[in-house]
Amino acid sequence: MNIEQRVQEAEDRLAIRKLVDDYAYCADTRNAQGQMALFTENTNFEVYYDPKSDTPSQVVSRRADLFPIFDNLNIYNATMHFNGQHSVTFNGDKATGIAYCMAHHLTIEEGRQKLMVAAIRYYDTFVKESSGWLFAERKLMVDWIENR
Repeated sequence: MNIEQRVQEAEDRLAIRKLVDDYAYCADTRNAQGQMALFTENTNFEVYYDPKSDTPSQVVSRRADLFPIFDNLNIYNATMHFNGQHSVTFNGDKATGIAYCMAHHLTIEEGRQKLMVAAIRYYDTFVKESSGWLFAERKLMVDWIENR
């Protein structure tokens, strides 16, 4: 790999990490439209509440249909998605990756705070379009949930 290719790969890695972080930021700021804009038009978004199952609990196949999923975060008083390790493998203008996230969801019920923490792994497929890197596919795997 020559120096130009290495520089391009480094720039692409940073752009994809920014995409992953923007997803979390949009979730925490309740910007469902901004979150949707991070996906390709014909995206595939799957949610697995049982990571050992081959059958997703939820599947969305169009960016326009993501709104109810992202808007559902409004049931919480606050959230914080803390992104951890992230790996990416490139194949031209496509890439795959795994991202880890600790998602904190705060509610207040009868004057008491309740916190639900979910350990999440995302299996992602990215595509580079003229506007930059986007999610072509995102599989959200809930490894475990803790209620405090």
